[in-house]
Amino acid sequence: MTRIGLISDTHSFLDKKVFDIFKDVDEIWHAGDAGSIQVFDALRHFKPLRAVYGNIDGGEIRSEYPEDNRFTIEGLDVWMTHIGGYPGSYASRVRSILKVKPPDIFVCGHSHILRVMRDPAFGNMLTLNPGAAGIHGFHKVKTLLRFTIDNKKVSAMEAIELGLRGSLEQEGIVQA
Repeated sequence: MTRIGLISDTHSFLDKKVFDIFKDVDEIWHAGDAGSIQVFDALRHFKPLRAVYGNIDGGEIRSEYPEDNRFTIEGLDVWMTHIGGYPGSYASRVRSILKVKPPDIFVCGHSHILRVMRDPAFGNMLTLNPGAAGIHGFHKVKTLLRFTIDNKKVSAMEAIELGLRGSLEQEGIVQA
């Protein structure tokens, strides 16, 4: 059994609440647009981190993290990339890869819209986007996901709200 904390689009802001919410996870996955290497540093010093770079991430992040991260965990094939889309509206690069070898779980960020969907067109692939956990962007509420993978099964999926994006009581360990 592996417990996962999934976050994306922090945009150089890491809410202190993340550490409490992810205290019992085994791994953190960050689906890009960290905004600063300090976000990844804080997360990887807290828990094992799997991550990809996003479109706003600079050379320092791109030299340490890939555009695509494909791995197997608990018997499931997982593919994480930043700009991905969702069932019926995948980015063209993603769609061409999915046609060749769809994963069991597809993880992306970029849209700032939390989505948990199955795609029957690709073998009932589970598509996950945790929304945005940072304070920059058009989203109104900061969100992330927490779930468990055990023996080829995903369970205990939780969509968690961190609070309003623009509230005045923003406490982060990394801020732009």
